[in-house]
Amino acid sequence: MRRPPVAATLAALREQIDAWRRDGLRIGFAPTMGGLHEGHLDLVRAAARRADRVVVSIFVNPLQFGPTEDFATYPRDLDGDIERLAGESCDLVFTPDEHMMYPRGRTDTTRVEPPPGLASILCGAARPGHFAGVATVVARLFNLVAPDVAVFGEKDFQQLTVIRRMATDLAFDVEVAGVPTRREADGLAMSSRNRYLAPEERSRASGLYAALQAAGTALAAGEEDLVAIQHAGMENIRSAGMEPEYFEVRRPEGLEQSLAADRRFVILAAARLGRARLIDNVTVELDALPPVEPGEAE
Repeated sequence: MRRPPVAATLAALREQIDAWRRDGLRIGFAPTMGGLHEGHLDLVRAAARRADRVVVSIFVNPLQFGPTEDFATYPRDLDGDIERLAGESCDLVFTPDEHMMYPRGRTDTTRVEPPPGLASILCGAARPGHFAGVATVVARLFNLVAPDVAVFGEKDFQQLTVIRRMATDLAFDVEVAGVPTRREADGLAMSSRNRYLAPEERSRASGLYAALQAAGTALAAGEEDLVAIQHAGMENIRSAGMEPEYFEVRRPEGLEQSLAADRRFVILAAARLGRARLIDNVTVELDALPPVEPGEAE
């Protein structure tokens, strides 16, 4: 299988992008931090369905890690990642280093600050500054790659929401597309950090998705007490042997607090399990669901 070419410099990236532009080709983009798995490859495939050429970036972004988080130990395997892209519809791998991304250093760089209403809730409450780091690196990557469409996984629903808002507010001429979460056979959302799980922890990790599914079933059955749903979700996560960080029912469009009268919901959760911090979500659209007969949800 053909390994995709690699651009490690800005000049090499722009030379290829400019050539594609001259040919009138539509460019798709899948930003990643490496540690690629099938979920990442789904992003590449989704970009290929929407574009003529696909760029995949691999860069572990220091700005989105807190001082006590796992930046130093985050899974890095550039050669393995490029090998995994062989045979996929990836036309160029962009591998910038930190100096290329932040030539004046991490602290002396212009940052993009998303609205606090999006960036300081849920994961943002536990990881102050995280989404400013995400928005900053994505904005720079958008400027460097200049894609027509960029794809992001729906597993990190809050990140996807922040990036869509940033692209709109800063008038980036790019379509931001979400790609459904790829799961293991037991429902665990695929993540580069899953490799932190010890075997016994891995056997419990699917409890996060099970708790989300139970909440979705309750909503579909007509439960209107959202506080009770959230409380039950936290207890289900604890019962699975994890330490819940949050379990909340929100509106999908802007992550505002949901009301019982809403018809569309996103249920988001995060939990700690050993060295791993797991996040996941499910969406519920009541109008798209078949009627629930009495006793059906029991």
